[in-house]
Amino acid sequence: MKEIRTKHMGFTAQLFLFLAVFSYEVRAQNPIIQTYYTADPAPMVYGDRVYMYTTHDQDTASTFFRMYDWRAYSTDDMVNWTDHGKIFSLDDISWGNDRAWAAQTVARNDKFYLYFCALNEQKNKMSVGVAVSDKPEGPFKDALGTSLVDADWGDIDPTVLIDDDGDAYMYWGNPKLHYVKLNEDMISYDKEVGVVEVAVTPEAFGPGGKRNPERGGYVEGPWLHKRKDLYYLLYPAGGIPEHLAYSTSKSPVGPWKYQDTIMPVIQEGGAFTNHPGLVEFKGQPYLFYHNGDLPGGQGFRRSVCAVDFEFNADGSIPLMEHSREGITKAVKNLNPYQRVEAETIAWSEGAKTDQNDEVGVFVNQIHDGDYIKVRAVDFGEKSPKKFFAHLAGGVAGSTIEIRLDGVDQQLIGTLVVPASGNREVYKEISTKIDGAKGVHDLYLVFKGTAKEELFNFDSWYFK
Repeated sequence: MKEIRTKHMGFTAQLFLFLAVFSYEVRAQNPIIQTYYTADPAPMVYGDRVYMYTTHDQDTASTFFRMYDWRAYSTDDMVNWTDHGKIFSLDDISWGNDRAWAAQTVARNDKFYLYFCALNEQKNKMSVGVAVSDKPEGPFKDALGTSLVDADWGDIDPTVLIDDDGDAYMYWGNPKLHYVKLNEDMISYDKEVGVVEVAVTPEAFGPGGKRNPERGGYVEGPWLHKRKDLYYLLYPAGGIPEHLAYSTSKSPVGPWKYQDTIMPVIQEGGAFTNHPGLVEFKGQPYLFYHNGDLPGGQGFRRSVCAVDFEFNADGSIPLMEHSREGITKAVKNLNPYQRVEAETIAWSEGAKTDQNDEVGVFVNQIHDGDYIKVRAVDFGEKSPKKFFAHLAGGVAGSTIEIRLDGVDQQLIGTLVVPASGNREVYKEISTKIDGAKGVHDLYLVFKGTAKEELFNFDSWYFK
């Protein structure tokens, strides 16, 4: 992460960090986002893509959560994630002034509803709200101008499921668990049913902690999922640190029956919290969660991860360990002959992203030695002849090395970035390419003689 690299470190510390990052990247696909600290993943399948909504831990957080906005990412191959930037923030909420905690988005009637929680400054408690957008990548707008529910102090971590019959349900809460039946408008709930508190018993949610053995293990962060005729409720359990567990029911409103642990406490690189998300995409189930495993990460600077798995024959969820290798097989190969956003990334080192009205999201904070890796790029049977990049603000001496299968592996071209200095004016430049055939991981390695940021990077393609 940028804040780690720019700290003053001795040679031994620098060497240790380099070796740690190098060895990490060689085997890692997790965490799936490296440009920011992200947490509380909420995946949503829409069309031919998986959209993932996250919270955002600030780089400066150390002893408590510093979270002010929500972000979105998407993929059509499950290995390369496109950054859609900040989609909603506390600045967009008149009633919330802190703690932009876990959220989930669902689609209905060509609208997208983001259920979120924030600190309600008028009531001095966490509350759940709802925002709406015409696009899955946002931006979102507060739909009510006030909170949707205020049931208890711990009104956090909403999850929503629209059932096959069209009825919609929202669960939330820490340490209590509540649900409401949402109305068809998705921004109000059935007042006759009201706010229902679910009994958190060991029978429903497994064993609780030693301090309260009569209480079930549920803590927070519920996630609703339906498969065939069975409803699954996933949740962090047990206390601090949290593990992931699940319960099942034949009805979206219970009664719930505890099943088992999904993921034990992550010992190496874990955070004291965790947060599950589960989707099935093109017939393959995926579990999302977070840890604290990026350089500089910890309990208040977390990172989203994902693994693929298979349900057992009886419909139960198997026990999974955190995997740094993550999702190793792409659903499809990436086409390099169409415009690819520079912020479409499988793994990166050093760079960040930003956004503006002209080009949307772009890659910035690029320094000498930083790079972007894009997986499963299919060049076909004939090598392309040219590489094009849309850039702004080049510093003299800056280049992009275009390599295959490693930061120091096959060099197929070098793009010389013209000196500009103007970060607001984007231009398309190109270079000759030779030797790219078949499917490879593509590495765009940034080089420069200057110590300052080299340029902004918007998009690329081959021809």
